[in-house]
Amino acid sequence: MRVVVVGATGNVGTSVLEALSDEAGVSSIVGIARRVPGKPHDGVEWVRADVRTDDLESCFHDADVVVHLAWLFQPTHQPLVTWRANVGGTERVLRAVAAAQVPALVYASSVGAYSPCQDDRPVPESWPTDGWPPAAYMREKAYVERLFDRFEAENPELRVVRMRPAFTFRRETASQQRRLFAGPLLPNRLIRPGIAPVLPVPRGLRFQAVHSRDIGRAYALAINSDARGPFNLAAEPVIDRFRLAELFGARVVSVPPALARTALAMGWHARALPAAPELFDAMMRLPIMDTGRARAELGWTPRFTAVQALRQMLAGLRAGTGEDTPPLTADAGGPLRWREFLSGVGGRDLIDQRG
Repeated sequence: MRVVVVGATGNVGTSVLEALSDEAGVSSIVGIARRVPGKPHDGVEWVRADVRTDDLESCFHDADVVVHLAWLFQPTHQPLVTWRANVGGTERVLRAVAAAQVPALVYASSVGAYSPCQDDRPVPESWPTDGWPPAAYMREKAYVERLFDRFEAENPELRVVRMRPAFTFRRETASQQRRLFAGPLLPNRLIRPGIAPVLPVPRGLRFQAVHSRDIGRAYALAINSDARGPFNLAAEPVIDRFRLAELFGARVVSVPPALARTALAMGWHARALPAAPELFDAMMRLPIMDTGRARAELGWTPRFTAVQALRQMLAGLRAGTGEDTPPLTADAGGPLRWREFLSGVGGRDLIDQRG
């Protein structure tokens, strides 16, 4: 089986490559990225390409499966840039898959594609995927779901799988996730249990998490099966104020969500934080996902709990860890994180800025 992974150097992409490398039925792996790693991954053929501009059809010829993971989180201050990469880039991937007559396509959707839920009853894959439109990330994920609806209707012979994972963590991606969501002003040494006796948490905050390597295994299972359609992916337990208190070794104090949002908005407008306040609004409204279909039809069971996944990422933040790919490398921000400041903290894509 020949598998082409688009966006193979990021958080999920590196885990998918690891999982596929262990699959006896996979004879050829092609990794596509804007900037290929300096140190080759064993058994991976690398192709430098940008989903926004480069020829993709030739990359997909003779592929048995295309895995589409490429997604741009930043710059949040330029939503047209992320729209062109995420929506326009996905449209180009879909056209190339159809033109190259690839038999199967596996796509990285997200819990962020789901519409808000009024309670914590777990929702199945049939829950509406209209996202939270004010947030660019959710708006783009929801729009791409509509692209896939049309694509599947026009190509019924093609097997399409949509993965909808929860927040995805592992130790090696800690530096990238800090750059994307917390910015350059967060000192690594502050991410330590017990350093502060009190942890303020927005009232009602809860979310699901999963380890990146468990997500990589889910992709490998889907690739090596006849599975079709969407799959929710998350580990137990749900992360709430009590789990956060345990992780940080602190007493949690609930704060009004409006107060937390105001502080985030001030930081974002001042170019001190890269995550837009609308992303916080969306996070407060995310549904809890039912993962029964992935467990039953893919035979997928997470090996890491949600707490273990989040704990690994926090340990990585303290140590400033990364991995040897351009998006994940620990030193992407430069000495004293000067590249992050020059990028405008959400004003430009850091990977593009580095050339």
